[in-house]
Amino acid sequence: MSFSFQVEATSGAARAGRMVTPHGEVETPVFMPVGTVATVKAVPQDVLEELGVQILLNNTYHLYLRPGVENVRKLGGVQRFMAWDKPILTDSGGFQVFSLSELRRVTEEGVAFKSHLDGSAHFFSPEKSLEAEIGLGADIVMAFDECTEYPAERSRAQGSMEMTARWAKRSKDYFEAHKRETPWFESKSLEKGADQRQALFGIVQGGMYPDLRRESAERTVEIGFPGYAIGGLSVGEPRDKTWEIVKETIPLLPKDKPRYVMGVGTPEEIVKYVSLGVDMMDCVLPTRAARHGLLFTSEGKLNIKNARYALDEAPVDPNCRCKVCDRYSRAYLRHLYASNEVLAQVLNTVHNLAYYLDTMRRVRQSIMLGEFASSRSAV
Repeated sequence: MSFSFQVEATSGAARAGRMVTPHGEVETPVFMPVGTVATVKAVPQDVLEELGVQILLNNTYHLYLRPGVENVRKLGGVQRFMAWDKPILTDSGGFQVFSLSELRRVTEEGVAFKSHLDGSAHFFSPEKSLEAEIGLGADIVMAFDECTEYPAERSRAQGSMEMTARWAKRSKDYFEAHKRETPWFESKSLEKGADQRQALFGIVQGGMYPDLRRESAERTVEIGFPGYAIGGLSVGEPRDKTWEIVKETIPLLPKDKPRYVMGVGTPEEIVKYVSLGVDMMDCVLPTRAARHGLLFTSEGKLNIKNARYALDEAPVDPNCRCKVCDRYSRAYLRHLYASNEVLAQVLNTVHNLAYYLDTMRRVRQSIMLGEFASSRSAV
């Protein structure tokens, strides 16, 4: 059960593929719900399974701070810790450290930062980040990178990109030397075997400069990884700039490896990224929007806070077959939100996740049938 990826069908540039990981297979294109601290906010794991979630994203920075990597390792790895026996991808923590702009100091060696929880001092380097990711035991782990802010002068973006390339090499070197130290070999969560390995993905940076993105892609591919991500997006840049960078960068990545765009986007946007050849995406939007009463539907966005829904007996989306739309009215969901009931967050989040996941299922089916490139009716 070593990591592998195979493209099963194409329609234009869009691809339908299959990833094999130690904790199961993942059909692509795939949307990964974000479970930052080993939980998707407001949704228990059995409901995630009912929704058909194939793979979750956890964050190394947050789990490193609480409950601590060593605690998770002693409990058999993040899958056993959170009672989730399907694949997990961990972000290296680079983006979270980037977000601590006033609490961090970046050098060639790594990043010194203060915890957002208690102000305690910590240090992440490529080696330290990979040590934590290996200890957590996710199926897919990310190289430690520096995320470039927006806007950034060309010299700043270039320097950051070059350091990310050097950090990518250090990440891979450390990973190759320590990849058998995953907690899988110390627990009963999987049968022991030399082929049960995590997969380390490289990350392309370069700010909003297409030529720097090209150089970053070339240098990252030269190092050699089983998968590649495009990072440094959704950092405040206009949506059309995000699209431009993804469009320019995707063709530079190997066709036989999974391509992952980090931190995007709306349902409409993720379909567009699939059309470029993107295989994997994650975003906090469906869960964060749900907590603020914003719901995604086949008829557009719906703000459940609006008074117009106070007597509306219709489901959130008449074309949705999720458990929320099958049972509850807009009027009831508005009442829950207006009453500040926890159930409002739960039901809103379940619906939004269902909408995203159903969108990806329809997209994949359209690709498998060879119809995606010629028609968007499937989505």
